[in-house]
Amino acid sequence: MTALSRCSGNSMPGAEGMSMRTLAHARAVALRIVLGLVLAASASLGAKEAAPVSADPVLEARVARIAAELRCLVCQNQTIADSNAELAVDLRQQVREMLQRGDSEAQILAYMTQRYGDFVLYRPPLKSTTALLWFGPGVLLVGGVAVLLIVLRRRNRMDADRFEADPDEDGPTAGAEREPGPTA
Repeated sequence: MTALSRCSGNSMPGAEGMSMRTLAHARAVALRIVLGLVLAASASLGAKEAAPVSADPVLEARVARIAAELRCLVCQNQTIADSNAELAVDLRQQVREMLQRGDSEAQILAYMTQRYGDFVLYRPPLKSTTALLWFGPGVLLVGGVAVLLIVLRRRNRMDADRFEADPDEDGPTAGAEREPGPTA
């Protein structure tokens, strides 16, 4: 075998087929990347800022202000101003129509609350039916800290022989292999 044949890689059987498979795989990966970039670029070309439905900028500002106070009932973590769900679009349109009829912001919020309950308000009022909403996270946090403190105090009172020794500690069991025993 010559030095040239050893360096060229042709001396191994199947080496040529292997490089062809590698080349085919690289082409497939490159094609997927290019296809992904083309799809991403074409999707962003069609995206436009939504035009306001009404030509009146004052009305649109009022609709946006009220929509920021109402929760999307589909998304639940967004306002209807931020959501693109069909229900949110319908609710924004309903708010717009109510404002065009002359309803006040308070009347619109009262109507939405009567129809969908306090949950529709992004900042629900503090009352007996929403107390858990307001104080629940704090109660859970205090409860979690209390449980943590109880567990840590109990562990602190336990004898040291109830814990397994660390393998890097010096002592009679340091470096000793554990004997396999019956498992429960």
